[in-house]
Amino acid sequence: MRKITNQVMLITYADSMGGNLKELKRNLDKHFKGVVEGVHILPFYPSSGDRGFAVINYDEVDPAFGTWEDIRDFSEEHYLMADFMINHVSIRSEEFRDYMERGEASPYREMFIHWNEFWPSGEPTERELETLYRRKLQGPYKEFTRKDGKTVKIWNTFFEEQVDIDPWAPATQSYYERNLERLAQYVPLIRFDAFAYASKKPGTSCFFVEPEVWDVLEIGMRPLNKYGTEMLPEIHENYQIQLKMAERGHWVYDFALPLLMLHGLMSGRTDRLLHWLKICPRKQFTTLDTHDGIGVVDVAGLLTDEEIDLVRERVNRKIEPVQKYIKLPGGFIKTSGAQARQYQLMCSYYSALDENDAAYLLARVVQLYVPGIPQVHYVGLLAGENDVESVVRLGEARSINRHDYTSEEIDRRVTYPMLQRLYGIMRFRNSHPAFGGELELGEQAEDGRLTIGWRLGKDWTTLRANFRTMEFEIAYTNESGGVEIL
Repeated sequence: MRKITNQVMLITYADSMGGNLKELKRNLDKHFKGVVEGVHILPFYPSSGDRGFAVINYDEVDPAFGTWEDIRDFSEEHYLMADFMINHVSIRSEEFRDYMERGEASPYREMFIHWNEFWPSGEPTERELETLYRRKLQGPYKEFTRKDGKTVKIWNTFFEEQVDIDPWAPATQSYYERNLERLAQYVPLIRFDAFAYASKKPGTSCFFVEPEVWDVLEIGMRPLNKYGTEMLPEIHENYQIQLKMAERGHWVYDFALPLLMLHGLMSGRTDRLLHWLKICPRKQFTTLDTHDGIGVVDVAGLLTDEEIDLVRERVNRKIEPVQKYIKLPGGFIKTSGAQARQYQLMCSYYSALDENDAAYLLARVVQLYVPGIPQVHYVGLLAGENDVESVVRLGEARSINRHDYTSEEIDRRVTYPMLQRLYGIMRFRNSHPAFGGELELGEQAEDGRLTIGWRLGKDWTTLRANFRTMEFEIAYTNESGGVEIL
């Protein structure tokens, strides 16, 4: 198994670049040698919905994608990341089906969070409901009728095929241990999906509740510690939460970078971005795009409301033509009694920048230079435009940035000149020793300029970028100690 390295990571579904794991690997070997060194393969297990995130079991690879041998083959050439849903399971899972079948006699009964038992009074008070951090307009529960005829309300944060689980229940901890130990044999890094929702406590938001959230983390980490496997928590919220996680030495995501980058390119200002680069965590994975949307709530406090709206309104216009087809918005969050607020934008990053090659290339190059390991979404790797047809067909807003590419489409797309230049710079990012050294930030951000450098001993590289003209220059030391321009 290959360990984590400070080199570009791809994030993709198992079937999004050719149709299955074998084709994915073939396409990476054919087109992206030296470009992509790590791969985050989104949930590849049997699932009943949410494109893999309603996991039925972790015992096997979905046969439509491949086998564990395919995962092992990947792990020899690429450092891998896999998902574990620490907050929920599929309603088709063996554990939940056993509970529905056997009721109170099921050994998994306490694994599931019963709405009426969670609240001291059986139901939340109006104040408790107002405080709750919710992902659905209705209450976060779903009713089920067990075989014995009893109807129960089970906590359900996200989609209809998922139910939440109690991390403090012994049955849940056994479930964690069994499945995480299996995954740890194949990957050096596991992402805890929806991590912040697992820390539920009456009278709170039930989202990243302290100190309980640290107990949940400790419970989840126990099986991983045996193997030296690392963990990346998936938390889409204000950047200060990422700072808290980083203070404790954990990997985090830079979900603030995407909107800060868009703001800089749309406004011609780099001062906001420069400020973030000075304070952002260093042990992180950077993003511009993911299989979900472009985060909005992440940058509150780094950008003003007016600056956020500048980006939000421009990007939202991209989805207006298909708005009437959307049944699952996926981009709003609501607390009871409060107006729903948009927490992520639905758009491919290339389309967010009006398919402007110069702007897109600059955004990617800056991402390669900011602190952290660059993670690139597969649609972004191919500079994909909004998949309007998918939104119309599925009614799912997030599908706008989830186009599935055939191998033939990939063969054609990678010849695009802008992408060929980008891939060359990605190879440079993966191979130049200076990126393993110390960050050097230019202090001036006037006229849309940004300077980022890295230095390790005698090796150095510097990026000088202009967000107004969309031009940049990369200087670096070569193996002989001379200076070259890329």
